[in-house]
Amino acid sequence: MLILGIDTSCDDTSAGVMRDGREVLANVVHSQIALHHRHGGVVPELASREHLKNLIPVVEEALKTAGVDFHDLDALAVTQGPGLVGSLLVGLYYAKALALALKIPLIAVNHLEAHLLSIFLEPEVPPFPYVALTVSGGHTQLYHVRGYGDYTLLGQTVDDAAGEAFDKVAKIFGLGYPGGRVIEGLARSGDARAIRFPRAWMGKDSLNFSFSGLKTAVLLQHRRWIETPEAERTLSLADLAAAFQEAVVDVLVQKTLAAVERTGVSAAAVAGGVACNGHLRARMSATAKEEKGIAVFYPRPAYCTDNGAMIALTGYRRFLKGETAGLDVDARSKFPMGDLMGVRPMNCMDREIRVR
Repeated sequence: MLILGIDTSCDDTSAGVMRDGREVLANVVHSQIALHHRHGGVVPELASREHLKNLIPVVEEALKTAGVDFHDLDALAVTQGPGLVGSLLVGLYYAKALALALKIPLIAVNHLEAHLLSIFLEPEVPPFPYVALTVSGGHTQLYHVRGYGDYTLLGQTVDDAAGEAFDKVAKIFGLGYPGGRVIEGLARSGDARAIRFPRAWMGKDSLNFSFSGLKTAVLLQHRRWIETPEAERTLSLADLAAAFQEAVVDVLVQKTLAAVERTGVSAAAVAGGVACNGHLRARMSATAKEEKGIAVFYPRPAYCTDNGAMIALTGYRRFLKGETAGLDVDARSKFPMGDLMGVRPMNCMDREIRVR
């Protein structure tokens, strides 16, 4: 079974082709970083226009890389939400038109579930049940994953997501967008112990996250740093970056391990754009092994950021449950994972689907 997955949820235009929910034949991503860098963040209107320009070439490149044609496709999966509504509409309406023209099923995918399942694009995967941390620019959430489509939300951010905090701190430092990469690079030459920023633990038993207070603390410290004559400074900008990164990573690691202990699972997974952070991976793996004796799994960086392959995989899993979408399906800028059920089948599809 061949599925084309399309994602235009934010500022990456991506398409992936997958066979039988196991083999990735193509994963093409067109980044808009150069466009949004000078603005210090994603400009929704510009992102939508770029998707309009790039989507068809990206899909065609994905099919060419996979060595297949439009008429070889058995189904089409596309992100319905959450995300920027203008960006979502570009991918969703293109996918609806393509599915109608090819007379193949359309599967509307929740972007958060796709990140959650992205670990299954790898050859080594965690055994069910496990704890998953999805951490990106828009979301920071902990799930108890019992199986495909069987998730329990354990905790989430009450304000800024971790990736959003990285972006905002990078902007405070005048380092541009995206922030995760530049902060991690700067932090390598800094001393994380030079200053201690606050951690928001949200109560003894809470698995929720909060990073807005940390962001404010960094802002105030940076202002003091700017106002201090250079010859009198005891901290470097790299020290501030390292201390900030350490505070974020510390909370992510401790909350994830608390979720592991609470659920009694034997494995954990970390996914989403912030999962590319090398310091987070090193701390999470070392602490999990030392304190809990468990293994932590990560998708490769190309599958941590937004990509069409994870949309195709999630679409395949939803299709096996008989969940396809009608042509009246619309974009959802907010799409909680709890709203995944109740998608009705598309009545114009008459093509036989080969599922092995």
